Amino acid sequence: MIKELFQHSATTDGITVRVAVNYLPEQSQPEAGKWFWVYHIRLENASHETVQLMTRHWRITDGRGLVAHVDGDGVVGEQPVLKPSESHDYVSGCPLDTPYGSMEGFYTFEREDASPFEVRIPFFPLAAPAPAD
Repeated sequence: MIKELFQHSATTDGITVRVAVNYLPEQSQPEAGKWFWVYHIRLENASHETVQLMTRHWRITDGRGLVAHVDGDGVVGEQPVLKPSESHDYVSGCPLDTPYGSMEGFYTFEREDASPFEVRIPFFPLAAPAPAD
């Protein structure tokens, strides 16, 4: 497996979101107008309290400037609980109808007292390599 370097990060209230994104040529079909990226997210809890990820909100923009908003419970079917100094990793993917675009958004977490707070997901570009001539 390729060693991933987290290229983008953001910290909100002691929760850091790190993102590594990779274009997947084997899942893409540029001749059919389909491009696919995989992204690896690491959530790190550097706060002093236990938190739980409840929901996600993504803003996905394609190369034409069309914006899709995606909301859902948890991440890849989970609502992980993070104690102080714990982390959680997951991998997901994003298809686009253009060879470039971007993603950003936020997670809603809950503290132990059930109070919600938003944690920013950093902006990251999606860019397919230029076709070889």
